[in-house]
Amino acid sequence: MEGEGKQKKIEYALFTAWGIALIATLGSLYFSEILLFIPCELCWIQRIFMYPLAITLAIASVKKDAKQAIYTLPLSLIGMGFSIYHYMLEKIPALSARAEACGIIPCNYEYINWFGFITIPFLALIAFFLISVIMIWVIKVSKE
Repeated sequence: MEGEGKQKKIEYALFTAWGIALIATLGSLYFSEILLFIPCELCWIQRIFMYPLAITLAIASVKKDAKQAIYTLPLSLIGMGFSIYHYMLEKIPALSARAEACGIIPCNYEYINWFGFITIPFLALIAFFLISVIMIWVIKVSKE
């Protein structure tokens, strides 16, 4: 890629990742503050990893700083791990029985279940996955 074109693509990628993190953050706030869904303990952990992404990716996007991908990638990968585990607790019966004692709200409780597979942890998983893929791409392209 050419220098200026490469930089523009990195800027768009950072902006896109920020948009995904912002939508995920606002979505989680919508579920808890508007629809009054009480987050389970694993939902809180996923928020701990998503909310900083909305801030750090906003800063990276404004400053056009591809190096922030190095710092945001671990957050998105760890958050994705928690999302996968949470989704498995919801969908795998052998694990689901263990999740009933997760806290005030059991971690296997599905507030939403669109099309039989789209739950809140699944939405978080998709967001973490997309952000991770974008950050890996930004790191790869910025090193070229």
